Amino acid sequence: MTSTVLLYSDDPHVRDRMRLAIGPRPAKDLEVEFVESDSYAETVRLVDEYDVDLLVLDGEAAPAGGLGIARQIKDEIADCPPTCVVIARAADRWLAAYARVDATLVHPLDPVTTTQTVATLLRQRADGLPVNR
Repeated sequence: MTSTVLLYSDDPHVRDRMRLAIGPRPAKDLEVEFVESDSYAETVRLVDEYDVDLLVLDGEAAPAGGLGIARQIKDEIADCPPTCVVIARAADRWLAAYARVDATLVHPLDPVTTTQTVATLLRQRADGLPVNR
């Protein structure tokens, strides 16, 4: 199964680290292709134009942070793909809960935790199951 993962960050180096931590096969049964965005407008356009299965958003991006984008997309898209926000501090998980994100990861990304999180979210989406927080 091939899934589309949207990576958002204003910093191309952060997007590279996200892509490397997830990898092309986060699990034996999952293959991913990536689309990338460096702005809020581009992120919304890609979500509208592609069948995105997962959004991985940089919570530290500027001027539009991943938490704000997650909240807005959750409010505006009826069948919103799962969202995972990469935050700088674990203490910011309360902000992620307010933004209704489905999962959080902490910079620097741990490849094992990242692939497990991504695989879980993609499997739940593919099975039509509600995403666990």
